[in-house]
Amino acid sequence: MRIRQIALVAKDMQPVKEALFGLLGLQEAHIDPKIITFGLQNVVMALGDTFLEVVSPVEEGTTAGRLLERRGGDGGYMVIVQVDDLASEKERLATTPIRIIWQTDSVRAKAVHLHPKDVPGVIASLDQMIPPEAWHWAGSEWPQHKAQFVKGICGAEVQTDDPTATAEQWSLAYAHPIVHKEGSPTLSFGSTEVRFVAIKDQRGPGLRAIDVMTTDLSKVLDAADQQHLPRQENAVEVCGITINFIEHGPNGQ
Repeated sequence: MRIRQIALVAKDMQPVKEALFGLLGLQEAHIDPKIITFGLQNVVMALGDTFLEVVSPVEEGTTAGRLLERRGGDGGYMVIVQVDDLASEKERLATTPIRIIWQTDSVRAKAVHLHPKDVPGVIASLDQMIPPEAWHWAGSEWPQHKAQFVKGICGAEVQTDDPTATAEQWSLAYAHPIVHKEGSPTLSFGSTEVRFVAIKDQRGPGLRAIDVMTTDLSKVLDAADQQHLPRQENAVEVCGITINFIEHGPNGQ
């Protein structure tokens, strides 16, 4: 298992897309026309072989739109973890109280979204790709359109009223033990991790930060400053979250 994609939600897609393209060193990204069935538009950006998606409502009554209202603006939306065998994961989940709220099953991609009341903080997803190195949510051309300044997402930080209880629910959902890193309960997925922290602002529970490994930190920070994006050292604020730009992942990779 590892984090393969993070999704954010934005009220206005274009300025967020432009900010992220400049910040990450992107020229092209995938747009999925089928996402209109959820009342959304999107863009999926390739960061190495991991992905950052931004969705934006184009219809009333969407889950993403309700999240924008509840949290008072742009922010985190989903954490998508890739698994080897979704059928066995579904069998395991059926023995727990955790509910599946949406699922898809095709010859190329399979996925389940878990109920946010059972796995709090963001929408948690388990996805299987065939073959595993593919990522069909990003189309087929993503290997030719990777971000120039970064090489991958390696972490997500969820703020919550009760970090320990939330971590326990995620541990049950993904069948991974909790470890403690710098005082925060954390799920380690190989080269990636999800950590749980106390609420740090007035927006309530949600995805507050992601960690992204850089190939050229100076270019990232220069791009942030050129766009006048708020930042504290290597932490840049965009689309209602903090992106922590780092040079090594959680296992020193």
